[in-house]
Amino acid sequence: MLNENIKAIRKTKGLSQQELAVKLNVVRQTVSKWEQGLSVPDSDMLLSISEALETPVSTLLGENVMETEVDDLKVISAKLEVINLQLAQRKISRKRILHLLLIILCVVIAAVFAVLYALESPYLGWDYRDPETAVLGVAFHSLEWLFVRTAPVVFIGTVMGIFLTRKKV
Repeated sequence: MLNENIKAIRKTKGLSQQELAVKLNVVRQTVSKWEQGLSVPDSDMLLSISEALETPVSTLLGENVMETEVDDLKVISAKLEVINLQLAQRKISRKRILHLLLIILCVVIAAVFAVLYALESPYLGWDYRDPETAVLGVAFHSLEWLFVRTAPVVFIGTVMGIFLTRKKV
């Protein structure tokens, strides 16, 4: 049990047998013998091992310690890489959606302009003596006036947005 715990904790800490031996001022073969169960460190050395591995003596002498993966940094790095790829894909899909929405907005603005041009403001020929027709005509005229004034600015902005969000080859 002690031999397995020393080995597992040493590997968890990312130390080689040589590095642990240097910390304990012993030769590497001594650490190897401890880990193979061929010899047992004395009580003073057990305290030194505990300090070197930053582990309580009770843990060294207690139940078996499960060896964690030596390459924890590699595992974390791999997970971060996957997360970065997912974030990049999400960013690309949002950019595509925005690009598509800008194209749709340009088409809608152009279509409304075409309809307004084709209709040639028919409400101008209405009889405004009737109050309902007058209110409706003023509402149409206000909407057309507002659209004609704001749509070119919005159209230019969406065209610029389309160029900024296009896929670069």
